[in-house]
Amino acid sequence: MYDYIKGKLVEITPAYAVVDCGGIGYYINISVNTYSQLSSGREEVLLYVHQIVREDALLLYGFYSREERSLFRSLISVSGIGANTANVMLSSLSVDEIVGAILTENVSVIKSIKGIGIKMAQRVIIELKDKVGKENASLETISFTASAVKDEAIAALIALGFSKSVVMKVVDHILMKNQQVTVEELIKLALKQM
Repeated sequence: MYDYIKGKLVEITPAYAVVDCGGIGYYINISVNTYSQLSSGREEVLLYVHQIVREDALLLYGFYSREERSLFRSLISVSGIGANTANVMLSSLSVDEIVGAILTENVSVIKSIKGIGIKMAQRVIIELKDKVGKENASLETISFTASAVKDEAIAALIALGFSKSVVMKVVDHILMKNQQVTVEELIKLALKQM
């Protein structure tokens, strides 16, 4: 089991990062929140990782903070939530927002995440209310030009498994109303509408 991977950031998108460690490039799935922390032009990065071994794949999920990784591990312990769903949850809301919703039993906040229905939101609250702490995670937002924001958001949403035609329609609709939006905000808004 790996605890963290530290190395040179070779490639980054809102869905994954490639980190070079001694000549080996690790493909690491990341959340939009982690992306916002890493996309500030750093060359050397440290990601706390969670490894998932399946019959057909060896997957790494990376997180900027231990708190985000801890919440990811708690989320995948809930029956019916897999790694991809937990990653979508962490891309839609911050660690503080998810933990706050669980602690205050706010079903509607958790239900607002794409792919989470009312029963699943209730299960998350019931199973995690006593397990999650009040971790703090501060997020930096990075502004890009409108076209770069759109391209990054579309690529990330497609990488998360959404249809390209649906993604483009939703992203265009959001950008018509608000052109001054970061990649992270655009992805979160799109996830809530899909």
